[in-house]
Amino acid sequence: MMHTDVTRPLLSFQVITDTHVTVDPNHPYNLNLERALQDIAENAPGSCGIMHAGDVTDHGFPAEYEEMKRIWNRWNDRLPPLYFTMGNHDVALGEWSSRLSDFLTATGMTAAYHDHWICGYHFIFLGTEQGLELFCKLSEEQLAWLDAKLGEDASPGKPVFVFLHQPLKDTVAGTVEPHKWYGVTEDEELKRVLSKHRQAILFTGHGHWELGSPLTYYDGAGKLPAMFNAASVAYLWTDEDERKEGSQGYYVEVYADHVRVRGRDFSTGKWVEAAQFRVDDPFR
Repeated sequence: MMHTDVTRPLLSFQVITDTHVTVDPNHPYNLNLERALQDIAENAPGSCGIMHAGDVTDHGFPAEYEEMKRIWNRWNDRLPPLYFTMGNHDVALGEWSSRLSDFLTATGMTAAYHDHWICGYHFIFLGTEQGLELFCKLSEEQLAWLDAKLGEDASPGKPVFVFLHQPLKDTVAGTVEPHKWYGVTEDEELKRVLSKHRQAILFTGHGHWELGSPLTYYDGAGKLPAMFNAASVAYLWTDEDERKEGSQGYYVEVYADHVRVRGRDFSTGKWVEAAQFRVDDPFR
């Protein structure tokens, strides 16, 4: 009889966001991305993917995407596939269809929103359908699509991982008064969809809130799925409403009965002790 090693994860991946790559190869944001990718290359040989929650670039310029590709190509032979959703910085400037086209061409994603089955688990990426300055716009079609995808081959004991750049109001760090760094136009509509699918786990960026802040992890309050603020690779923000230099993200491990979400400080190469989470039975 074959026995499963319960001490080893069934699946592992990383979550990064808000890299804000510029055209300058020596810009601190670009160097922070290089450092983050090196950290993952050296510490996650079994990873199934890196999930990027948006603001890939600082302005959405084609030259910035080229610089992102240059950085990626330094490490890609040691890294798993990279999946993207859009942030407001990627698509807010200029004509919408052109910005979307630039994003899709550069990242290889197929549409503003898309999904992937990876190692038997469902990964869903949501994305704005208008180039708004800060918020994202989700159409009725996208919300219906999400509802259907969350129910696709669904099991109460199996998590589905969802990624969106902007967080929902009054959930994770930065989204409560007085900070106001939420940003979904259809906030209540998205919450209604997610409330039907408690097996989901949502990762968001946008606010840059440092890991370890109160509400880094939002447990759903008995009504919604678990949600995580994924901080930022480029720079951080604090509860004192101040900018802070730093670079952070997550290593995620999936086990048969829980999900482990581990905050990582890429600038120091150490774990964020105040952001080590075990989500037990989050799927019912």
